[in-house]
Amino acid sequence: MPFRHSSIAGLTTALAVAIVALPGAAQSSAGAAVAIDAPELSRLFANEVHPRLQPPESEQLRYLALARSMLQEQEISLAEPQYVLVIDRAATVQAALLYWVDNGQPSRLIGATPVSTGRPGGFDHFLTPTGVYRHSVDNPDYRALGTRNSHGIRGYGVRGMRVFDLGWQNATRGWGKGGVGTMRLQMHATDPDLLEPLLGTRQSKGCIRIPASLNQLLDEHGVLDAEYQAARNAGMRIVPTMPVGDVTGAGRYVIVVDTETPERPDWALPSH
Repeated sequence: MPFRHSSIAGLTTALAVAIVALPGAAQSSAGAAVAIDAPELSRLFANEVHPRLQPPESEQLRYLALARSMLQEQEISLAEPQYVLVIDRAATVQAALLYWVDNGQPSRLIGATPVSTGRPGGFDHFLTPTGVYRHSVDNPDYRALGTRNSHGIRGYGVRGMRVFDLGWQNATRGWGKGGVGTMRLQMHATDPDLLEPLLGTRQSKGCIRIPASLNQLLDEHGVLDAEYQAARNAGMRIVPTMPVGDVTGAGRYVIVVDTETPERPDWALPSH
């Protein structure tokens, strides 16, 4: 669900202040006593995120290598161990893989799950752009209102789901004469009844749709909130709907790749 008008994005951001935090997020920020490390987050992912994918080790290493390559192309060095979320926009894959990346030690896959990225062909539909995207307080996140559009669809999911804002990006138009346009790249949950069952196929207008359960995991534990934590530590006011998080080594990067896989691999079939 891309935004192409800054006034709309500004309105939705302003609405964030008035929305209550998710109950789980409040509990996490208020009651977390022990920091969550990578093995524990792997356990939580296995227990809480659904549906899940089980890529073989060869594919895990392949995506990790792709992520490292894209970071190097952007001259980004991960000075500290942290989480990185990799998205494969290939039509036959449509998957998110969450990694713990430690340049000094073996990295590990935390878990994988199906997503939906941009489906070309419809008006105002963009092909989700590939690249390295920094999750930053410069583009404040906000929370879904849970309202339905004229088609009865809750585009951002139920009320309280977090919308991870990755800023304005250039992307290929999937309609008309094509070419490059500008869209607001977001990562968010989607309608739990009508659209979440379609995860694993291209469905969005350019944004990254993820399962509500992954949205909650990333949100409650601050998995990609390194920039938010740094801003708090620097004395910046962060809207109270954003939890503090409790993971060790929060990350800040969402990396979109396209493997152009010709046929859907067996591991990319969701296990419900």
